[in-house]
Amino acid sequence: MIYPRPVTRHPDPALAGLTVLERSWLSSNNVLLHGAPGEGATLVDTGHCNHAAQTLALVRSALGGERLARVVNTHLHADHCGGNALLQRELGVPAHIPPGLWQAVLDWDTDALSYRPSGERCERFTPEAMLAPGDVLACGGRRWQVLAAPGHDPHSVILFEPEHGVLISADALWENGFGVVFPELDGESAFDDVAGVLDLIERLPVQWVLPGHGAPFRDASAALARARSRLAGFRADPSRHDRHAAKVLLKFHLLEEERQGVAELHAWFAATPLMQGMWRRLGAPHGSLAGWCDALVAELAAAHVLAVRDGVVCNA
Repeated sequence: MIYPRPVTRHPDPALAGLTVLERSWLSSNNVLLHGAPGEGATLVDTGHCNHAAQTLALVRSALGGERLARVVNTHLHADHCGGNALLQRELGVPAHIPPGLWQAVLDWDTDALSYRPSGERCERFTPEAMLAPGDVLACGGRRWQVLAAPGHDPHSVILFEPEHGVLISADALWENGFGVVFPELDGESAFDDVAGVLDLIERLPVQWVLPGHGAPFRDASAALARARSRLAGFRADPSRHDRHAAKVLLKFHLLEEERQGVAELHAWFAATPLMQGMWRRLGAPHGSLAGWCDALVAELAAAHVLAVRDGVVCNA
């Protein structure tokens, strides 16, 4: 059972008219921008397909009878757009996505969309409009600037509302870091992009950050300092980023599956291109993908992030 924590009627006027649904780490947070009378609301990001029914129930409750006019996605990782399909079927809402993978979504190219390389799943949906850097998203009397935020994902955007200093930062900035830099896992340089987005955020008059994961927070300066420290460590030793990313992908897979036999988990490792690539780049640790898988499971179990019971690896 997932226990999301909705943030509603916050006393700070900067967050008036917004509902933040803080989700578990399988799903991204959902931010509901309530509209002016007759306008309809906008939902930013829809979580993972495993939680789509819950997302629908939470959104319906938060709407309180208000019409949902559209869904927008900051980027197209499975934990940010996995609820799109169900929301489209049940509420008839259009999905607005960043332009970089527009054709890939129309074709449902799971390689270009990263779902096959990362071993993740996402239910197919149909986009109806683009949300491009330079656009302004108007809702509820607020005007949200759409800003490019490459790094974690080359096509990601963030949303900034300058009047109240509210930043919807997706996975570009969390209170303690940022998302895995996926282009680096494909052998493409992207740490500079991460640094550039952190510099962009620092130039904005941010009062509140609504991250893709974790609770909303106010101290953007401290978060930026922590993110830059983390980035410096990855730049100094890129293999550290690979090892971190491997653990993140393994944990995410167990969040999706909840439990999986060791043999099946070995098979998933062998069939997942990003895992294969990281293993080779790290010098084929433990002599085989299965051996590396077992070592990562042992590390995560020691940290109480996973558990192994009778030959079954379980999410903890």
